[in-house]
Amino acid sequence: MDHRTVRRTLLALPLSIALSLPLAACGNEESAGSAVGEVAAEISTDLSVRPEVPASDAPVPTELVTEDVVVGDGAEATEGSTAQVKYVGAFYETGEEFDASWDRGEDETLPVPLGAGLVIPGFEQGIEGMQVGGRRVITIPSDLAYADQPPAGIPVDADLVFVVDLVSVD
Repeated sequence: MDHRTVRRTLLALPLSIALSLPLAACGNEESAGSAVGEVAAEISTDLSVRPEVPASDAPVPTELVTEDVVVGDGAEATEGSTAQVKYVGAFYETGEEFDASWDRGEDETLPVPLGAGLVIPGFEQGIEGMQVGGRRVITIPSDLAYADQPPAGIPVDADLVFVVDLVSVD
């Protein structure tokens, strides 16, 4: 298994595990904690620049939090469509990056079939509703990430942050 396969495996989650995890409401959870808006304010709005995820000392949100850094004006990512995304994934508390499509090339994207359960629930739910040309911060509590069954390199019950650029929708 090469490093590209390992990195994709970190994000991918078998369907059987995904279906066994609880689902939460998607969208901006303004009541989810004081961190809402703080992370997005520190992320570059230039989609040609690899985003960096800052560390956070704010309490970890208990629900999925989405923050639009750039609101796109293209097609919307909806259940049943396949979103082509560029992303950076990091640990919430430290901002330490654990995976990024940017590492595989500036034009590398990950196809995410929305509604198929092929990635962690919070990642999929966080993409829904984005429009092409948008950049979004998705803060995922551990129960919507890997919880107690993480892949190698991700601690048990890790809270995650992804910065996602929606490149296209099929």
